[in-house]
Amino acid sequence: MNNSSDNLSKPEVTSRYPLMHHLVELRKRLVYVIIFLIIVFIGAYSQGKLLMNFAIAPLVEIMPEGSTIAFIKLTEGFITELKLSALVAFFVSMPFILFQLWKFIAPGLYVNEKKYFITFVVSASILFFIGASFAYFIVFPLGFQFFLKYASPEWNMIASLSVDWYLSFVIKLTLAFGLVFEMPVIMFFLALMGIVTDKKLIKYRRYAIVGIFILAAVLTPPDVISQVTMAIPLLVLYEISIFIARFVNRKNKEESTLNIYE
Repeated sequence: MNNSSDNLSKPEVTSRYPLMHHLVELRKRLVYVIIFLIIVFIGAYSQGKLLMNFAIAPLVEIMPEGSTIAFIKLTEGFITELKLSALVAFFVSMPFILFQLWKFIAPGLYVNEKKYFITFVVSASILFFIGASFAYFIVFPLGFQFFLKYASPEWNMIASLSVDWYLSFVIKLTLAFGLVFEMPVIMFFLALMGIVTDKKLIKYRRYAIVGIFILAAVLTPPDVISQVTMAIPLLVLYEISIFIARFVNRKNKEESTLNIYE
């Protein structure tokens, strides 16, 4: 008599339990990601001082005289270091996470769709890092300068900032910029699946512009500078997405024509 594992390996049994098969595969990919994240996290935590100095550098460079960055609670410094190490681990692990995501969804794709694997991983990783770098090098200095203008003799105030609050702010904004910069990649695959076309994107451009400014207002602090510095790149990425969708739609039509004649 065959055991249960032998039965599950049969094609007819496997086809009866597609959900179980997907759950097992998902669990395997998640385990890989978690192990990789833990390893990178340990490495990042070992460089905690260097990472902390890097994280606060945009603020330190423009802080008015007499202002300070401090931890108010006894455990705040330690917790902040853990959060920062986790953020760095997530950034460094992004290509690996995208690779595992692709390995999970690839079995459900056609052969001609699987060839975009390298494009997906590389472009998504690059765009994420560009978005995060844009936040760090451009948005942070502009935004901090706007907020810190009140810490001056004119206002009779100094800034005494909590390092935990600051890092939470940085993490939120960095992740937001990294994720929204993925728009061209998302549009590419939506166009590949026939869900989006360049004509649709042009038709709904005015609604997209409104939606982009609303999204920027939600994801950024309540100041015009941060909102505009997110909205403008998103508008540019939307226009780029139109050209990407046009290219993909043209390729799809060419492949469809070749299949008809074949």
